[in-house]
Amino acid sequence: MDAPATVVQQHLIDPEICIRCNTCEATCPIGAITHDSRNYVVDADKCNACMACVPPCPTGAIDNWRVVPRARTYTLAEQLGWDELPAPLSEEALAALGGDAQAAAAEAQAVVERAVQASAASATVEPQAAALTGAALGATLGATLPPWSAAHPYTHLYGPRAARKSVRATCVGNLRVTEVGSDYDTHHIVLDFGDMPFPVLEGQSIGIIPPGTDAQGRPHHPRQYSVASPRNGERPGRNNLSLTVKRVLADPQGHPVRGVASNYLCDLQVGDTVEVIGPFGSSFLMPNHPKSHLVMICTGTGSAPMRAMTEWRRRLRASGKFEGGRLLLFFGARTPQELPYFGPLQKLPRDFIDIHFAFSRVPGQPKRYVQDAMREAAAELVPLLQDPDAYFYVCGLRAMEEGVLLALRDIATGAGLDWEALAADLRERGRLHLETY
Repeated sequence: MDAPATVVQQHLIDPEICIRCNTCEATCPIGAITHDSRNYVVDADKCNACMACVPPCPTGAIDNWRVVPRARTYTLAEQLGWDELPAPLSEEALAALGGDAQAAAAEAQAVVERAVQASAASATVEPQAAALTGAALGATLGATLPPWSAAHPYTHLYGPRAARKSVRATCVGNLRVTEVGSDYDTHHIVLDFGDMPFPVLEGQSIGIIPPGTDAQGRPHHPRQYSVASPRNGERPGRNNLSLTVKRVLADPQGHPVRGVASNYLCDLQVGDTVEVIGPFGSSFLMPNHPKSHLVMICTGTGSAPMRAMTEWRRRLRASGKFEGGRLLLFFGARTPQELPYFGPLQKLPRDFIDIHFAFSRVPGQPKRYVQDAMREAAAELVPLLQDPDAYFYVCGLRAMEEGVLLALRDIATGAGLDWEALAADLRERGRLHLETY
């Protein structure tokens, strides 16, 4: 057996900084990533180090590697039990386990080369992209670069790898923003950081660390939440931000479950303190240049970053110093009663934003999803797809992603546009951003 075959650079996920956003599992084209209630892990028997999962990760937790003997790779069971990554093996330890240092060096170099290739590929779209579906479609078309005029984001100010592992914020507001119902309870929560700096931009997210321990007696890992307020705070000029949180009472399969972090946040009282890490996110950002257009497509709590972007534009408009481009919002929910911020949205001026609602569970009416609303508005979307100053943002449940992307493709091809060239432009220029979970 050749020396390089004795070792492998095993792809691992750092459990200390992973915020369980599910991006890696959703973008892996071969199903090598899985998770349990605690950790996301990579199956060494499936992973081919294609690097598709690396660029979209908001924290860098996915970009970790360990040289191990090929016959002694870390099992899924081992990884699921980790609270932190194992230390790299020394040359002596590697040799004792049957590995080869020279082969290890070759494997390490190969990973670096694949990373460079993945970075270059992230700015291009393969010709067959139009035929892809599901998570592979999103991984191929979603931009990993921000709009060219986006403000500079600050990331990882607090967390396991930062000088401060976390910061405490105080709950100064907790308002329910959906009508009372049995399985849809969404809250608008305002957190104040006092004199601790915590700058965020529209489109970024934070990690919340719930108190207490899990069933195994270990501290809870952080959960990710998108920021719902603009860069100058939920209350302008204050060092605060807001979140849109839905109380989780069932898993995606409909089985009863009580979400640890979501229920903790929804039950916060004014004056309670919360442990926070972050901020995260460097690409799902809004453009700053005047007259840029925003097309926002979301469902449920995916409205959080859209609310942040809309509110920042509204404040700029009110100042009289900014002439913004068009704002289009495609917002889906099962019913109007389950749609967060439904009342405030109705009060926004029509000359400020065009809103297209889509409801899928209204009694006596056919099911209608955001992609249906998009197709109905094709005449409005075609010129925006062609406009280099128009940016598209998609946020919500993973199930919506494929339908939205296929709708964009169908709208483009229906207008006689070259979808492959257009898709490449949307990605290369940071014009199409996906954040689904």
